[in-house]
Amino acid sequence: MQLAFNQHIKSQFPFLFEQKILVAVSSGIDSMVLTDLCLKSGLNIALAHCNFKLRKAESDKEEAFVLDYAKTHKLTFFTKQFNTTHFAETYKISIQMAARELRYNFFDELCDSQQFDTILTAHHADDNLETFFINLSRGSGIDGLTGIPKINDKIARPLLPFSRNQIYEYAKMHHIQWCEDSSNASLKYKRNALRHELIPVLKSIYPTILEALNTTQNNLIASQDLIKNHIEDIENRVIKFSSLDEIHYTIEQLKLLNPLRSYIYPLFGKYGFTDLDEIYHLVDAQSGKQIHSNTHSILKDRNVMILMPKSALKSDFFLSITDLEKEIKLSEFGVHLNFERESNLGNSSKNTLFLDHDKLQFPLVLRSWAEGDFFYPSGMTGKKKLSKYFKDEKLSLLQKSKVLLLCSKEDVVWVVGMRPDARFIATSKTKHILNVNVVHATD
Repeated sequence: MQLAFNQHIKSQFPFLFEQKILVAVSSGIDSMVLTDLCLKSGLNIALAHCNFKLRKAESDKEEAFVLDYAKTHKLTFFTKQFNTTHFAETYKISIQMAARELRYNFFDELCDSQQFDTILTAHHADDNLETFFINLSRGSGIDGLTGIPKINDKIARPLLPFSRNQIYEYAKMHHIQWCEDSSNASLKYKRNALRHELIPVLKSIYPTILEALNTTQNNLIASQDLIKNHIEDIENRVIKFSSLDEIHYTIEQLKLLNPLRSYIYPLFGKYGFTDLDEIYHLVDAQSGKQIHSNTHSILKDRNVMILMPKSALKSDFFLSITDLEKEIKLSEFGVHLNFERESNLGNSSKNTLFLDHDKLQFPLVLRSWAEGDFFYPSGMTGKKKLSKYFKDEKLSLLQKSKVLLLCSKEDVVWVVGMRPDARFIATSKTKHILNVNVVHATD
């Protein structure tokens, strides 16, 4: 295996011989074999270990084991302890997802602070097979079936061609010690159930399944490249507008795709949408209809479908303004606000407003709009709900989420940058004038 590993490194990862490398070591057989192979290949490595504090004394024992190994082999060693359970509960994610996020955040921090070029992990061929079936059970598209990538940003996985059995035989032959994680035997985890119950049966029926999977995934990757190039051409046709906050898909162009249903997953699956029928029916839905994934929303807005990250839909902003002498920078909304007392009445515009200071109650408030808000629009008679005003102005969901209101107590003074409330506008009879000016900015 050492010879095969060396040849694999020279063929697929030749850059490693010139780099400073961080090896992720759990103390298990896979990472301990990877470390041994790297040392015998002459790679410049340091070790990083995560203690997730999930198995009490066992977790501490594993940390001490890797520390002792690093001292024996004179290797730089980094370790960090985590309150993984608390992290998972705080962010409402599974323990496995919490551990993964904590692990890679730690590795990224080390790369930045210690100038490591590459992180090596000990994923192998059996891990890849398990991942294939996990993604298959989730209804994954082609991206999920192509397997664990051998290189992903700074992470490299040089053990992917090798099976769990090869790794075990190497460890036994070279008298490599490791710690056995007791949680690996628990069948409550899907991956463990696959590992202990399904995979052995598959290997007994198909002894060459790992090699067959490798061939299949290479074919899928080739098809993936072909589809990617085609979808890029399609996106150039159907996307009318694109920015960091929203992408507009032209309904007319989408309907020209034949068959449309076949294009839905390649176009929208990468944004977390898995219900193809839901998107398919959105094309002909009434304007205003919305659908959502965990990370994005799509709004049908007349002749376009607007895709937006949920993080862009901010609707809970609140700021009390106590200092009128200070410029208020609201970079997340792309505006700066300035307040200045004036002696002369000027001409109001979309971005400049002259207010009757005596009619305002301080402190003023800047906030997001909410359902039920209303104002008395200048130039109109009576009051109007903001939701109706936005509809008349044909604002998109994203545009509405970025609307700010300048308020005096509960009363709307100005729909910032759009329209003022007639009750507070300064006139020729106003004794004390307050000028509010909005400057559109990005910094």
